[in-house]
Amino acid sequence: MKPQRVAVLGATGSIGGSALDVIARHPQRLSASVLAAGRNVDALVALCVQHRPAHAVIADSAAYAALRDGLRSAGLSTRAHAGDEALCALVAGDACDSVVAAIVGAAGLDSTLAAARAGKRLLLANKESLVMAGDLVMAAAREAGACILPVDSEHNALFQCLPDGRLGAAVERLVLTASGGPFRGRDRAALAAITPAQAVAHPKWSMGPKISVDSATLMNKGLEVIEAHHLFGLGNDRIGVVVHPQSLVHALVEYTDGSTLAQLGLPDMRTALAVGFAWPERIASGVPPLDLIAHGRLDFEAPDMDTFACLRLAREALDAGGSAPAVLNAANEVAVSAFLQGRIAFLSIPAIVESALAALPPVEIASLEAAREADAQARHHATRSLSRHARA
Repeated sequence: MKPQRVAVLGATGSIGGSALDVIARHPQRLSASVLAAGRNVDALVALCVQHRPAHAVIADSAAYAALRDGLRSAGLSTRAHAGDEALCALVAGDACDSVVAAIVGAAGLDSTLAAARAGKRLLLANKESLVMAGDLVMAAAREAGACILPVDSEHNALFQCLPDGRLGAAVERLVLTASGGPFRGRDRAALAAITPAQAVAHPKWSMGPKISVDSATLMNKGLEVIEAHHLFGLGNDRIGVVVHPQSLVHALVEYTDGSTLAQLGLPDMRTALAVGFAWPERIASGVPPLDLIAHGRLDFEAPDMDTFACLRLAREALDAGGSAPAVLNAANEVAVSAFLQGRIAFLSIPAIVESALAALPPVEIASLEAAREADAQARHHATRSLSRHARA
């Protein structure tokens, strides 16, 4: 049996690193055939030296020469490519069988959609693709016969708790768990002076700066509610969220007979990736088993949506439908970037998102162009709003 050829998009990020770790554990079964990164040429070349892919792609076209020369200097036969068009062509072509979509933010939409349209096994970690254009991505996957396997730990947990990974008539409700982030239990006044360094210091998960801030604001959980809606076809009122600070229970599925199934495991993305690579089989991920006696207790509480307004805003955007989730996502990306640069305060993030949602009424998203237009309008509005929230 030939190894499953895997394109890892976002290879230099935390999820990309976890994916490559699992791939390296199964050389007879898996091989990294395409590695893609944003701007970090040195890190991408180093990964190519380790994993020997056939292709390497850098998103920044200006960095193409540096990537090409770096690969040559390392004595590799890996072909260099640059730009989103080249990446989409590789993802849609015969360079890979499976795609790990782990590019952060709206930048991952085109390549995710290309993989879906090509009928690939799609390990989806780029939740923003479904937030921006979920109907389009899911329709493309159905038409092409693509197999979407969610890699977010919560959605992967739901997938594992459902018969054959599919929603059945016996399912009453889906429940996502949230760690609560580093500021769980604090009130709004305590959040006013939060710094970027504090916000990215997640208590349980090792993640990039953007998703760490999203976890701190609970926007990440709001985006996951929207993602769950598209993946599993349930409405907002049948997708719950509970705060679980230990991050050992990743999701629960409630059934009509009163049963609740939960998936538990250590907070390590390699478990979800191993499920995605091998489903319906299971393979070793490198994650040790969960010792419940050692951990001692499991706590659950309701999320505070007054203090952490981003979760409320995401649910409202899902109910509004159309372009509202795309607006939510784009405004949040602008606001989080500004916060990480020290330009605005932590509490300005939900304020800027709420302003964009109020200013841009939802319209139908019937095409990729419509999704991009909604994204662009929201970014423009959010960028203009930054000056009103600038730190003194």
